[in-house]
Amino acid sequence: MSVSGPDWVAKFPPSTKVEDLVEPFRANVQRFLAALKAAGASVEIADTLRRPERGFLMHYSFRIARSGDDPAQIPPMAGLDIQWLHKTLTGAPDPANSKAAAEQMVVGYDIAFEPSLTSRHFVGKAIDMSIRWLNTLVIQTAAGVTTAITSSPKDGANNPDLHKVGLSYGVIKLVSDRPHWSVDGH
Repeated sequence: MSVSGPDWVAKFPPSTKVEDLVEPFRANVQRFLAALKAAGASVEIADTLRRPERGFLMHYSFRIARSGDDPAQIPPMAGLDIQWLHKTLTGAPDPANSKAAAEQMVVGYDIAFEPSLTSRHFVGKAIDMSIRWLNTLVIQTAAGVTTAITSSPKDGANNPDLHKVGLSYGVIKLVSDRPHWSVDGH
């Protein structure tokens, strides 16, 4: 059994391939990305399909580091041999080191909000992406209507006008999670 810590972050890497999303969400994302590209926006995809093991590690590292969950009380996951509770050289529980290791994982995963154990990423219905542009973004909606986004900020995380364009494609922004778009906004 391996103790928690930053080495776990590289295990169970997520896919960044749009092709790993399920239909019809995949086609919706492809059309939205094509519209963004045609409009001159830059897009960086961080995560599409995510293995449940990664979600488990993200969820519980956050819970230990930021919510104060007891590392000795984290439920096991079949096939995942992680020891959340660290111990001193004498074998005594070391909650401070356990929390520090979990925090290193949170930082390594770049987690801003508590990850869900039932994420749309597990079933290919979510994408994490950063979208940016300069000046005015002239983009087509799914209905083929050209719209000019002059509002700020000029990023996909916080621009409600771009969120409306994404919605027209069936790619819905979860406003509370900066990179997260999904089939239903969760």
